[in-house]
Amino acid sequence: MFLTKEAVRLAVKGVALGTACAECPSLESLMERYESAGGRYLVCPICVNSKQIDPSTFISGAEMGGTVQLWEWIGDGATAFSY
Repeated sequence: MFLTKEAVRLAVKGVALGTACAECPSLESLMERYESAGGRYLVCPICVNSKQIDPSTFISGAEMGGTVQLWEWIGDGATAFSY
């Protein structure tokens, strides 16, 4: 998952809290499931730096990386990219 703008804060330990609705799983639970399934977070370094976030506070599976690293992860098989 590529985190940009305000979403980079989700990569910081203790920030992903709350639920979207009464019947919804918590954001923390969703992120734990994502990580357990092998998901990882690529966090925009420009956004992190502009918000003065310390990357050492990132959750497990989160790492700094921009569009170059994103395209390397996507690989040659992608025919379209949008975000």
